[in-house]
Amino acid sequence: MPSMPWRDIDTVLLDMDGTLLDLHYDEHFWLQHLPARYAELHGISHAMALLEMKPLFENNAGTLNWYCLDFWSAELKLPIRELKLEIAHLIALRPDAETFLAAIKQAGKRVIMITNAHRDSLSLKMERIELAPYFERLISSHDYGFPKENPQFWDALQADIAFDPARSLFIDDTLPILRSARKFGIAHLLAVSEPNSQKGPKDTEEFDAVKDYRELIMGL
Repeated sequence: MPSMPWRDIDTVLLDMDGTLLDLHYDEHFWLQHLPARYAELHGISHAMALLEMKPLFENNAGTLNWYCLDFWSAELKLPIRELKLEIAHLIALRPDAETFLAAIKQAGKRVIMITNAHRDSLSLKMERIELAPYFERLISSHDYGFPKENPQFWDALQADIAFDPARSLFIDDTLPILRSARKFGIAHLLAVSEPNSQKGPKDTEEFDAVKDYRELIMGL
């Protein structure tokens, strides 16, 4: 990973799940815990539950519904918020994420979280991991009505916080979102090499990736 040109960066925009927090919690919830509860409700196997849920997942990927707990509660007839609480012990920071946040805040950068997570998910995670003090704002894409994959999200963000894309760094673990940010004009973009601690590194394609947050703060 090349060193960051920190003198050219005023604003740091950060994703939450997979970027600051280990994605293991979310992937375990959607692929293991939720299908297990769905299987119990319908008296079917875990494999059958996944099979029934798969078209719903595929049809809503990349849309605001995908991230909306109200949508999934209605679709699956299950109390999603309560089910998320059942495995809240799995919510964990990625290594050295808090060291990174403390360093960029101390360096006087403007630090803003932008997440596709529903406000209820955001609240649950911030109760478990106290990161809010590091941020000027915690913004959910649900506030704007568009996910980060949508160009209209970035227009809404610009209207809301008035940042300079040419002097901003954005870190996210989702490649279509990084491409959306690039199209908007954000100059400094980083992916995350290992968003899920249980799965090993992933291919971040054309994007440089954060492997170690301590390396990233060199030269701050």
